[in-house]
Amino acid sequence: MKDELLIKFLLNESNSEENVKVKNWLALSDENTLYLSQLQKIWVESKKLNIKNEVDVEAAWLKFKDNTTAKPIFSNTWVRIAAVFALIVGSWSLYIIYNVASYADVNTNEKVLLQTLPDGSELTLNKFSHVKYANNFKSNRSIRLDSGDVFFKVIKDKNKPFLIEINKVTVQVVGTSFNIKHLRQRTEVVVETGIVKVSLGASEVLLHKGEKVIITNKAVKLDKAMVKDQLYAYYRTNLFMADNTPLPVLTAILNEAYGSKILIDDSAKDLTISTTLLYNKSLDQNLKLILETLDKLKIKRNQNEIILSY
Repeated sequence: MKDELLIKFLLNESNSEENVKVKNWLALSDENTLYLSQLQKIWVESKKLNIKNEVDVEAAWLKFKDNTTAKPIFSNTWVRIAAVFALIVGSWSLYIIYNVASYADVNTNEKVLLQTLPDGSELTLNKFSHVKYANNFKSNRSIRLDSGDVFFKVIKDKNKPFLIEINKVTVQVVGTSFNIKHLRQRTEVVVETGIVKVSLGASEVLLHKGEKVIITNKAVKLDKAMVKDQLYAYYRTNLFMADNTPLPVLTAILNEAYGSKILIDDSAKDLTISTTLLYNKSLDQNLKLILETLDKLKIKRNQNEIILSY
């Protein structure tokens, strides 16, 4: 969708056919709606710039139109308004200067962090997580999850949806609690309360309590599944709760939590385990409990590797 038509739509200069075209485009994805909202905010901010008469708005508009194929005839008023608007749209840096699209960074290292957002929503960030939230968050509840593991407890506001962007994935909520893990080009969304809408291109899925979706970098379609254990929450509960869980799944979480390298031999890959381990215990203590639970399981160490076999 060309910015020229979107500008006309925002200024009520578009005709009925163009209105339908824009509305159909908006219905395609939440990203399109967000983009139009950002353009509108740019226009509002541009009114504060008090651009002086020496700016050649006619030349600016002609330059803007050179990037489009359509050559409609506009009124003088429209030309001047759109030309000034084009000056603003042409530089996203101005958008950042006026604090409309700038983001605040939140990073964690060796410790879990509880972060309260300006609207009262709460984030619990696992170790080595990185998110950004809009500086004007009370009016633009937008977050970018770059990497890591984050639990969201969102304050309800029907008029201002809560949006999280993770690469090509968009998560939208009103008021709910859920966990998102984005590591190594794999994204997992788990819902604890409420309803969460997850979008990937044209594919969209609604997740309810106890449901999850896993998205890899090659995914083109979203398929939800039931949550089978509470391992995803270990950094908040300080518990590794396995309930008939495949052994490789449990050890993958232990590797993540302790920074270890536990490998599963082919002889043990089909084993399942039901147990609860404490995060405040050492890895060796928890491995001992695993061996006691699966009494025929054997452990072998090879430098920094821990190999479990059956």
